[in-house]
Amino acid sequence: MTHPFLDLAPLTAAHFAAIEQRVARLLSTEQDVVITQGEALLPLEGCIRGAARPGTTALNVITGPYGQTFGNWLRDCGATVIDLAVPFHTAVTAAQIDEALTEHPEIDFVSLVHAEAATGNTNPVAEIGEVVRAHGALFMLDAVASVGAEPLLPDAWGVDLCVIGAQKAMGGPAGVSAVSVSERAWQRMAANPQAPRRSYLSLLDWKERWIDGGRKALLHAPAQLEMLALEACLERIEAEGLGALMTRHATAAAATRAGALALGGGLEPYVYEARDAAPVATTLRTPPGVDASEVVARALAADPVLPLVAGGGALSKEMIRVNHYGADATRGVVHSALAALGGALAESGLTVNLEAARRAVTDAWS
Repeated sequence: MTHPFLDLAPLTAAHFAAIEQRVARLLSTEQDVVITQGEALLPLEGCIRGAARPGTTALNVITGPYGQTFGNWLRDCGATVIDLAVPFHTAVTAAQIDEALTEHPEIDFVSLVHAEAATGNTNPVAEIGEVVRAHGALFMLDAVASVGAEPLLPDAWGVDLCVIGAQKAMGGPAGVSAVSVSERAWQRMAANPQAPRRSYLSLLDWKERWIDGGRKALLHAPAQLEMLALEACLERIEAEGLGALMTRHATAAAATRAGALALGGGLEPYVYEARDAAPVATTLRTPPGVDASEVVARALAADPVLPLVAGGGALSKEMIRVNHYGADATRGVVHSALAALGGALAESGLTVNLEAARRAVTDAWS
């Protein structure tokens, strides 16, 4: 008995390496690219545990929940951590980074999330990278939510460790991820006696046993289904064109923001300035006294497949997130999401204008 997901021919080392090359082309990078066999938290933790140790002073930028996680890992490695936290409704600026680096010249590691899907903001990495490069610190970037949705150029921006995942704008699988690694990042890890070795978290194992060996022998049996799904995802991006894919996400974000404002019902963009808003998700603030999680529950009762979710943790009472990434970055999905939210708000006794929202979305897409 056969099945399309089973009894597949083995994934060869050459095939694995070819998929890595396609990821490198997507990132326009000449750096080493390693595909890691797990969700993107795997290489993110591997980067930090490989590069940080006692004596490291890290600037950890917090614009959402993942920045908080990075700080915990850095402290666990014995690093001295300087947190730069900005309100989740905005983005960090290169000037704020520069001020922190000037105040703490001992900083030798900077961690940043490019786009925070959880809070709906995005950070100006090109400008920040210029400041970090001038200071000489190692620069780690979480680009899981931004890759495919907005420009991402690790080489041009001086990013030493750039982690991506396929599950958002790329429209691919969640169980596989990748990281581009600069030569000086490899040197930092090689000089760190605490860097993981003979471990699933070890990037150095991939460097020494895979890359330095000419990508001839894999470290372990690859996650074949995820790798094939990643390859299919890259093929689809190449067919659509990266520029077209980014335009589709930017349009979905602009349409959602405009439609929500036209809808009324007290909804407001959670991220104040459009320039700071991520193209993968639009976060909305509900009016006082209206529970965001209840609004989302009502909207999903009408259509359970809509990409709507309430904010996490303490934000669940006030934040609604519209996830318009990958296959959901379309006019039809944005229309449906706002219509469902409008219906849910109307059930709460609020006045909404569904037709105005529909026109605003249509105008943004034209």
